[in-house]
Amino acid sequence: MSEIKKDLKYTEEHEWVMKEGETMLIGITDHAQDSLGEIVYLELPSVGDELSKSTTFGAVESTKSVSDLYTPIDCEVVEVNSEAETSPELINNSPYKDGWLIKVRPSNQDDYDSLLSPDDYESLINEK
Repeated sequence: MSEIKKDLKYTEEHEWVMKEGETMLIGITDHAQDSLGEIVYLELPSVGDELSKSTTFGAVESTKSVSDLYTPIDCEVVEVNSEAETSPELINNSPYKDGWLIKVRPSNQDDYDSLLSPDDYESLINEK
C-alpha cells in the first residue's frame, strides 16, 4: 500500500504539493515512484521559470518508462532540487522528503485549495 501523507494535497497526475508559508514544494507521490520503478533520470525546469497549471514542467525517467511531470498550480520556480537531479534514486527512497522536485511561489494561493485531499487521492489510486 502506498503512503499517502495527510498534510499534503495531490493531483490526478500523482504529484503532491506541500504549503511552506509563501512557497510550496512539489514532488511525485509514493504511488507514482512505486509504479515507475527505479528512477534513473530527472528533467526539471530552471529557477525563474513561470509555469501554468496542467502544463508539463519536466520528466522523470525510470527503467520502465518516461513520464511527464505536470504543474499543479500557476507558479514561478524559486528552487530546484539539484540533489534529486544528480541522484534521482532519492525519489524512490524518499518521495516526500529528500525527493521533492521543485519549490514554487504560487500566482494564486487559492489554487492549492482546489487540489485533491488525501482521501480523494486515496480513492483515485484505489480505483485503478
